[in-house]
Amino acid sequence: MKGSLIIIAFFATGVLLGVSNKLPQNLIPSAWSNYALYLLMFLAGVGIGADRQSWKVIRAINLKILLVPAGIIAGTFIGVAISSLLIPSLQLREVLAVGAGFGYYSLSGIFISELHSQTLGVIALVSNILREIFTLLFVPLLVKYFGNLAGIASGAATAMDTTLPVISKYSGRDYAIISLFSGIVLTILVPIFVTFILTVGK
Repeated sequence: MKGSLIIIAFFATGVLLGVSNKLPQNLIPSAWSNYALYLLMFLAGVGIGADRQSWKVIRAINLKILLVPAGIIAGTFIGVAISSLLIPSLQLREVLAVGAGFGYYSLSGIFISELHSQTLGVIALVSNILREIFTLLFVPLLVKYFGNLAGIASGAATAMDTTLPVISKYSGRDYAIISLFSGIVLTILVPIFVTFILTVGK
């Protein structure tokens, strides 16, 4: 929760500074967001590649575990497709791109801003932050009423890091490995899905 609130605070500060017109003009051009995106992609790759334990888990796990991220992907896309019926101002591919963030708000927000628009990027940022916060707050109820995999499904990409402790606590340590694996897979797929939906999917 603390990490999400810090991200929101930085975002709100940026919005206020932008509105105030007090920033130097050389900070305004979109090239800076490109550099931030490249750095974020690099750091995400380093983080995943350097986690040796994660790769050991992936190699040792039964292939049936792939059904977990596959189910989360299918459920997310079905859910956002249905929600698009209530948001006529957004195209289906735009809503699908937001959903393809799978809770990874920092990467998906910047990525969508660059590939589509700042407005959709903000929507992606807020909706994926809300997905993480929802998971952190409601995992106990999700597990109680929908089973041990429910928290993992709700956390999606965040199930490998920020929501992993609460998922492990309420679903059990046995599900921590499943949570870690699913989160890694979804994190890797975020830029792939978002790029495909917003470029190839036009």
